Amino acid sequence: MADLECIRNVATKVKRAVDAGDQVAVVVSAMAGTTNQLVDWVTQSSALYDAREYDSVVASGEQVTSGLLAIVLQDMGVDARSWLGWQIPVRTTDAHGSARILEIEADDLDQRLSEGQVAVLAGFQGIGPDGRITTLGRGGSDTSAVALAAALKADRCDIYTDVDGIYTTDPRIVAQARKLDKITYEEMLEMASLGAKVLQTRSVELAMRFKVPVQVRSSFNDVPGTLVVDEDQIVEQADISGVAYSSDEAKITLQGVADRPGVSAAIFSPLADANINVDMIVQNVADDATTDLTFTVPRTDLARSLSVIEGLQGELGYRAVTTDDNVVKVSVIGVGMRSHAGIASKMFAALADKGINIQVISTSEIKISVLIAADYTELALRTLHAAYQLDSA
Repeated sequence: MADLECIRNVATKVKRAVDAGDQVAVVVSAMAGTTNQLVDWVTQSSALYDAREYDSVVASGEQVTSGLLAIVLQDMGVDARSWLGWQIPVRTTDAHGSARILEIEADDLDQRLSEGQVAVLAGFQGIGPDGRITTLGRGGSDTSAVALAAALKADRCDIYTDVDGIYTTDPRIVAQARKLDKITYEEMLEMASLGAKVLQTRSVELAMRFKVPVQVRSSFNDVPGTLVVDEDQIVEQADISGVAYSSDEAKITLQGVADRPGVSAAIFSPLADANINVDMIVQNVADDATTDLTFTVPRTDLARSLSVIEGLQGELGYRAVTTDDNVVKVSVIGVGMRSHAGIASKMFAALADKGINIQVISTSEIKISVLIAADYTELALRTLHAAYQLDSA
């Protein structure tokens, strides 16, 4: 939806679907740069702005594109109308700027669709318990689309973006990366949580909860995309579906912490109270009844984390604290690892063969993550992509 030419391109796709006999609801985002401009105007107006008025301002970007797309569709002879979040209504919590969808009352909308009218909905927005406009946070239009698809019991939710699907890894780094025909909700959720910007995490969570098939497609061509579906809809599941990475990591090590019950809680509870998300954790116990505790936090939270930890010096009595923000988390992801042994050993051996030192390890049922020096990011991705035979033919 970058400009009017792009809006006309979207309208052409919509008309093609209508001509094929489909009932179509379209969720739109703001035009290129519009949301950033609106946010800038708000922050320039007041450093301590009212979050309710912030939402009123930034939601206007989607109002413009929904109206413009409806106008273009009408000009093409397609019966269409625009809908704002409060008109449907999309009911949300009152957390302005990061509201969560509670319910979509889609009866009126469903009736209009059954009559052949195209619904063009402003994404990213809803209405709070107090009747005020709310916004869903960055990537909220994806969340709006999946939630609407669930409410309408749609056959599928197509997300049009600037890529033509989900790849086995970042194709800008690994030229042999290939597009996946299908991927499970769980795998996509892991990739999104690691920073893959193709789909927003909350939209994947919603799709998985309500079993909404999602297809990621390119806005610029008509090639088939990647379907995000339930695991039982994938006939042959590979051991590993992809290799992902997150560069928004910082490592903190507390040296010489007393090895006693409750010490971990004394460290991590204050960090949680400060809304700092701790990810990977490793503990090494020494012979002198002390332990070294290493963990990762978002790089943007490193300074706040240090502030919290320094305030615990008297209670914990640790010998020293060191940090490193030149690290990256690399992960292999795949539901197939539930039933296949040797996935971790292959990862560790492949990295060791390239001289890449693993600093921290964490695992989940379908993911193995390692923390390495950021300088080895590209080498690690290429190495693991080849090790798990993900390279394109």
